[in-house]
Amino acid sequence: MFGVTLPVSTNRPVIRRAGSRPVISDQEVDEMKSVTMPLHSAAILPSPILLWRLKVLLFIVWGVSCCKISWDSVMRMSADLQDLFLYEAFLYYNPLLLVTMMVWLWGVNLWVFAQSTVNYARIFDLDHTHLTHNEIWKCATWMTIVVPTSMTAYLYLYSHGEVSLAASQPVILYAVVLMLLIFPFDIFYLSSRYYFLRTLWRIILPLQAISFSDFFLADILTSMSKVLSDLERSVCRMVNRQVATIAWFEADSICGSHSVAIPLVLVLPYLCRLFQCLRQYRDTKEKTSLLNALKYSTAVPVILLSALKYHVFPEKWINFYRPLWLMSSVINSLYSFYWDLARDWDLSVFSRIFKFKSPHICTTIFYGRQWVYYWVISSNLILRCTWTYKLSAHLRHNYITVFTITALEIFRRFQWIFFRVENEWNKMTAFKTSVELAMDEIGPKEDDRLLGSSNHEI
Repeated sequence: MFGVTLPVSTNRPVIRRAGSRPVISDQEVDEMKSVTMPLHSAAILPSPILLWRLKVLLFIVWGVSCCKISWDSVMRMSADLQDLFLYEAFLYYNPLLLVTMMVWLWGVNLWVFAQSTVNYARIFDLDHTHLTHNEIWKCATWMTIVVPTSMTAYLYLYSHGEVSLAASQPVILYAVVLMLLIFPFDIFYLSSRYYFLRTLWRIILPLQAISFSDFFLADILTSMSKVLSDLERSVCRMVNRQVATIAWFEADSICGSHSVAIPLVLVLPYLCRLFQCLRQYRDTKEKTSLLNALKYSTAVPVILLSALKYHVFPEKWINFYRPLWLMSSVINSLYSFYWDLARDWDLSVFSRIFKFKSPHICTTIFYGRQWVYYWVISSNLILRCTWTYKLSAHLRHNYITVFTITALEIFRRFQWIFFRVENEWNKMTAFKTSVELAMDEIGPKEDDRLLGSSNHEI
């Protein structure tokens, strides 16, 4: 009327006649959608408990299916070929099965460390992107699914006459594992894979100061020397195209059970650990490093003397080399057992590794219990002695027995990790406390000297 444009409020209520339909703007429609859509999407999501039960059900169905298919495939073979058939299948897949077991147990180690006061990230000098126990268990879950599935496919295809397809199963699996390890792009935990490969390189070439993670992983590899030996034999047969054939059955062949490469691979982790101790002695001049090097050197004659059985006359082996092998085995087992108790562990006080920050059933069962120490000490001694069976090539006839002893050794190393990491953490905290006390003693004296001095300059 007066030529002035009146401002229109966007937040004013809508005025309408009685009985008419409300007029809603597009902006109000969008706002209503933004409010209601999350509610609808949240309402249709299943509960975490339901998802977990579904995953467990699918896992059980998968496990039963793999066992049923594998059993039927083995039963299709003739009785005289079943043992050789399973022996070859175990050779290709038992290394990865044992690695999967080690990954599961390592996740348990990290879970216990996270619940206790042990700062494992600081001990291993890990950054904030390191894998937690949940991520470790995710990797182990996928390994638990993929490896037995490939083994089931191998058994099924081989028993049904598809030899070439069966031979490709372990080759594809090993190639995928290798690609996942060395894949250079930022997927699948690149920083953790780089940390692992870098540590392996530092173990093989100890040209630098030895860190805790270096010799820690090297110690684990000594427990998995049989796994490394089987990996070498498997790769050898894949390279020489002996998978799913009987060419490897000849013991004196390039990939046979009498191959020189077997003891060389078995002794490799111990030699790496030996050189680490020598390097540590060069850097620190501590005599305990030489004694530790001596411990690893005692494993060398156990492995090499056992391998000589296939390369000397039987009479010479029985009368000369076998007594030396027995003596070396006893020395290695007892020396390693003593070092675990006296050096790697600190059993002078009760372990606090199972004293969790919050109440937990594990604290009630394990913390402050004397039976834990009796169990750990006795099982460590027994498994140290049985470990000689695995290192001796001339005793490895039954692959089921060897697989069981290797799995028990991995379990022994799993126990060892708890006390070894806690001992290192106690040393770090004790050193930090001593440094703080020393600084507290020096600080007041230095302040008094400066305040009492009349000739200081500012």
